[in-house]
Amino acid sequence: MEKAVIFDMDGTLFQTNLVLESALDDAFDYLRNSGKWEGQTPIELYREIMGVPLPEVWKALMPDHSEEDRRLTDAFFLARLLHHIKEGNGALYPHAGETLRLLKEKGCRLFIASNGLIDYLQAIVRCYSLDEWVTEMFSIEQIDSLDKADLVKEIVNKYDLKDAVVVGDRLSDIRAAETNGLVSVGCRFDFAKEEELAEADYIINDLQDLLPVVMQTVSVE
Repeated sequence: MEKAVIFDMDGTLFQTNLVLESALDDAFDYLRNSGKWEGQTPIELYREIMGVPLPEVWKALMPDHSEEDRRLTDAFFLARLLHHIKEGNGALYPHAGETLRLLKEKGCRLFIASNGLIDYLQAIVRCYSLDEWVTEMFSIEQIDSLDKADLVKEIVNKYDLKDAVVVGDRLSDIRAAETNGLVSVGCRFDFAKEEELAEADYIINDLQDLLPVVMQTVSVE
């Protein structure tokens, strides 16, 4: 039987907050300089909705702007995110690499299922050599529905997974596990909300706590 752990990226493996605020400030500086925004960068609102696909992010942050303005801001934001990642301004969460290594050594196949865009995810994978442990990375860009549950289903179907855990910090990750009949592990990290974590099968405060959970919930030889 195939054994697997499917990870979210932002707020689960990657400390997005270390590059997020700078990139968001850059994007809204771009808007301010273009005369299309006044006031502060809405970082708190972004934190509230962190984890949803970017098209939904820009609708929430820029409700009165045109689709073209949102598209241009999104492109600028992504470019600045990539810049900050390549400059080494981000970081994985503590014990991320060690946990991935140990899980792989225990016979688990590891995947990433993220609402992030492909270029952004690839930049993180390259920067931290995640492909040393991760079998394949899946982006929300690859499916039409923009639904994390459908993205996880793509992984389940492609690899014929029967025994797997979904690890993430937001409700979309927990619901994706539930929809696909998988075990959910909620990460009590930067963007997590207690009311969302309450729906997870398990909750961890550090990635080093994940291995024992996987060992007792997934049939690993």
